[in-house]
Amino acid sequence: MKQQLLGVLQELGHEYRDFGCYDPESIDYPDIAEPVAQAVARREYDCAILVCGTGAGMGITANKVRGIRAVVANDIFTAHQAREHLNAQVLCLGERIVGPGVAAEIVRAYLDAKFQGGRHARRVDKIHAIESSSAERAAAQP
Repeated sequence: MKQQLLGVLQELGHEYRDFGCYDPESIDYPDIAEPVAQAVARREYDCAILVCGTGAGMGITANKVRGIRAVVANDIFTAHQAREHLNAQVLCLGERIVGPGVAAEIVRAYLDAKFQGGRHARRVDKIHAIESSSAERAAAQP
């Protein structure tokens, strides 16, 4: 699926960096998701697309990086809304969940959508506040 989606990105004229995996050997999804999410958090990239069996492992890992909002989207509507309403910077797809044609349409919908701001910005700010207060509470624990 990754190879197919790289073709979609090329077709749409997007520049990208492929963080791996490059062969059929099994890898641990955190080894890919964490550096990708860190690069997005550092604003080296506007957004990222991660693929694993269900998308869930990639999504959980990416969301551990401060400031990242990753979403698992198995349908076009969720992908579009995640970008428009949540300003999600990371899209996670499950290769075992969605077929290649649907995955391509999900990526197109995600990349075409733009954050709407307004009431949605207020909500994203609340997400950031939760993230900050959780980090502070965790740091204060012995």
